[in-house]
Amino acid sequence: MAERPYTLLSCCMSIDGYIDDAGPGRLVLSNDSDFDRVDGVRASCDAILVGAATIRADNPRLLVRSPALADARVARGLTPSPVKVTVTDAGDLDPAASFFATGGGEKLVYCASPSASDLRRRLGAAATVIDTGPRVSMETVSEDLHARGIRRLMVEGGGRVHTQFLAGGLADELQLVVAPFFVGDSGAPRLVGDAAFPWNAVRHASLAQAVPMGDVVLLRYALSDRFAG
Repeated sequence: MAERPYTLLSCCMSIDGYIDDAGPGRLVLSNDSDFDRVDGVRASCDAILVGAATIRADNPRLLVRSPALADARVARGLTPSPVKVTVTDAGDLDPAASFFATGGGEKLVYCASPSASDLRRRLGAAATVIDTGPRVSMETVSEDLHARGIRRLMVEGGGRVHTQFLAGGLADELQLVVAPFFVGDSGAPRLVGDAAFPWNAVRHASLAQAVPMGDVVLLRYALSDRFAG
């Protein structure tokens, strides 16, 4: 495998493993303390990646919120917020989405060949569209990001993207926040889908840290020997 960025996955879930409910709005699974923590993690990274489904469902801005953290990045010669990255097979993305319309930094879209040309026309100057071939491979995305100078990558979902990074052995760290309630709806999205994961009943992930933050808890898992504790 070619070089890839240090990759940390960040996610919140209910006690029973759901990252949202089946309703039209976004389910809040975290609290203010964790929002501040995540902002600090974002500020420490070179790029933030989410799947196209997350852009359509949640319309995230993916910006560093704290002026102090943004200013500190600028003082280091960086943009106020990390590079934004998304992946899509179908190319169903709206240039008016906050992902594209907010923040002046670079936006990268990795897209499968059948949709790449149409997506370039639709997005225009809003983003750089990168043709990945017949399908989008997270290994290819990771290697290309490293070649573009990304050394620390934060992956914020959704479940399909997390599944692909984890099953592919492409994650170095999982930062998992557990909310103090159940969703209890099999129609809601889960943390991951079906896959053969490197960590199982025989080979366990290593719990590096457990941090209560009010009524939620952060669990940090080391997933590779590159884990930066």
